[in-house]
Amino acid sequence: MLDLLIHNATLPDGRSHMSVAVQGGSITEVTQGLTPEAAPAAEVVDAGGMLLSPPFVDAHFHMDATLSLGLPRLNQSGTLLEGIALWGELKPHLTFDALVDRALAYCDWAVANGLLAIRSHVDTSDPSMLAVEALLAVKKKVAPYIDLQLVAFPQDGVLRSKGGVDNLKKALRLGVDVVGGIPHFERTMADGAASVKLLCELAAEQGKLVDMHCDESDDPLSRHVETLAFEANRLGLHGRVTGSHLTSMHSMDNYYVSKLLPLMAEAQLSVVSNPLINITLQGRHDTYPKRRGMTRVPEIMAAGMTVAFGQDCCMDPWYSMGSGDMLEVASMGLHVAQMTSQPAMQQCFDAVTTNPARILHLEGYGLEKGCHADLVLLQAQNPIEAIRLKATRLKVWRRGALVAQTPARTAALALPGRPANTSFLHTK
Repeated sequence: MLDLLIHNATLPDGRSHMSVAVQGGSITEVTQGLTPEAAPAAEVVDAGGMLLSPPFVDAHFHMDATLSLGLPRLNQSGTLLEGIALWGELKPHLTFDALVDRALAYCDWAVANGLLAIRSHVDTSDPSMLAVEALLAVKKKVAPYIDLQLVAFPQDGVLRSKGGVDNLKKALRLGVDVVGGIPHFERTMADGAASVKLLCELAAEQGKLVDMHCDESDDPLSRHVETLAFEANRLGLHGRVTGSHLTSMHSMDNYYVSKLLPLMAEAQLSVVSNPLINITLQGRHDTYPKRRGMTRVPEIMAAGMTVAFGQDCCMDPWYSMGSGDMLEVASMGLHVAQMTSQPAMQQCFDAVTTNPARILHLEGYGLEKGCHADLVLLQAQNPIEAIRLKATRLKVWRRGALVAQTPARTAALALPGRPANTSFLHTK
């Protein structure tokens, strides 16, 4: 007998009337029309034609700062630099227990939203390693239900701050997974480039992935992604390096970008854009017209690179909103990048599911035989409708075990001659 059978489901690729069989935490069959009679199971779920997806994946988050909104004060200007300064004010007051408690509360939200894998940057600038040790404890605690991957992130600059390199290396020794950086925040452009070289060499030596905050600026001359792509090529880190944000690309001239994109593609660079935060923080010094503040997502995708959308921040010094809903992130990305064709909207769904899973190098992710039975049943008939509605997560499974469920969204109506309720689904 199977542990779980989900039948009459629609998959993200458009296949309908599909059945997914689960045994021992893994998917054992994905086929059309498998019935409970033909395949008895301990738990049988009729998906009713709704969308069954692999879980959402967030390729860029800051869990050490999450849910700290208002501590010690609010960001009045709404700028990136005030957010960094505010985080610096908060760090001396952080405690291990508070860091863990806030992170676990966010992880609860994540699971409820079908978000079962997160790459979180953790600040390594503090020699005490308080935030690092707290998130390593969180990683261990949530391992049964969330894949949490940690990035050693020198928020104050790896060369700009005293002991920055040693602190980052210490974080890696403690068990942090990925090498991070912030070259545009170093004192000079030359130091920024030097930091990219140093950190990529460190990753190559230790066999680590790389994920750098890169060119999170409105300055079109912030071009550290060029150095990042060059170093990835030079060191043979193809497919192992991610450039996060890359917001300066929205201000670069087209001729330079026409040379930059092939270099990035040659390095098999991955890119993470953070639509909610980039549209909020960037362009703050503009009058009108105001720049959108998001990197060139469609063009980067067209060049053959893997692009994901990240949540980045949630109720912290940089962003006072957020709920861990990756469909909200996908919706903002769709709108800001004007990705409104049918294929482009599908790409936006991929940018919060399969693409970030590829960037994190997740094993066993997907909707194929042999993959982990990590699944989300959404109250939507297809990925585009899921984004439109920020669809309710009806059920969330981790390794075949139900970890969250939410009642279907319906509204009761009292209208003459109209139905008694609506679920906002569009049926043709």
